[in-house]
Amino acid sequence: MSDVLGVKTILHPVSDLAKAKAVYTALLGAEPTADSEYYVGYDVAGQHIGLVPGGGQGGPVAYWHVTDIEGKIAEVTGAGGAVKEAPKEVGHGRRVATVTDADGNVLGLLEDK
Repeated sequence: MSDVLGVKTILHPVSDLAKAKAVYTALLGAEPTADSEYYVGYDVAGQHIGLVPGGGQGGPVAYWHVTDIEGKIAEVTGAGGAVKEAPKEVGHGRRVATVTDADGNVLGLLEDK
């Protein structure tokens, strides 16, 4: 059994959360399921789409859901990847991290406890 559960979360860095919220609400045809000054999230068609303020540079990051974030980081770095952001708790037992591949592409990792 694989410890990778698939890409279920995609986070978009945005420079203006209110403007982005209007666009994504129209695009997705749904109201946010999480709505605060530091994060707006939508749950649509089995995916979680999140808007993260302070961005607008670079593209969205797909987050691979995993059962063991440290173990997966060890595997990825052992294969030549690098840690971009170490695992951090983001609330409700959820931990996230980012790694890069050999070309610098950012890959998100997400673990729910």
